[in-house]
Amino acid sequence: MPKILVLYHSNSGNTQLMAELVAEGARQLDGADVRLREISTADHTDLEWCDGIAMGSPTNYGTVSWQMKQWWDQQPIENWGRRDGKIGCVFSSAGAWGGGQEWTCMALMSILINYGFLVFGLTDYTGVKFSAHYGAVCAGPPSDERAAEACRRLGLRLAEWTACMIDGQKEAHPLRQSYERFRELGK
Repeated sequence: MPKILVLYHSNSGNTQLMAELVAEGARQLDGADVRLREISTADHTDLEWCDGIAMGSPTNYGTVSWQMKQWWDQQPIENWGRRDGKIGCVFSSAGAWGGGQEWTCMALMSILINYGFLVFGLTDYTGVKFSAHYGAVCAGPPSDERAAEACRRLGLRLAEWTACMIDGQKEAHPLRQSYERFRELGK
């Protein structure tokens, strides 16, 4: 059973809405245990507990919010190196398209990589010319279906990768799921 942590900071509530959709997506995998935590209520025990993490931050001046960065900066040094091999992905919201969401996603991935997480993005599209290659992104709230679906798909994919790579549930492998979906479409 994959243990998924959705960890986020939100200024206006938009990143929180994204986090809720990511958690919803992770729960689509049977048996997934999902914790949704805002950084003010999370601590290092949540990192110990999880097998996979989806981390979200608003884009502030083209990068991660200072509150999210501070949260990671204040993690106990004794925990360094104890996250190696866990699975991670990211998401971000900004006030407008082109506001730096992908830069923020890259910065969030850098934090996870430094802690030993294995990170991924999505190769599939959730709408016409809409993908989450670096993580789910949106301008404002995730109010249109393609942005909402990118969040849900990111959460589901995190749960699938975690179940497969950490728990050894080969039947949960995302490509297997995709192949089955494509076969159904071809009928």
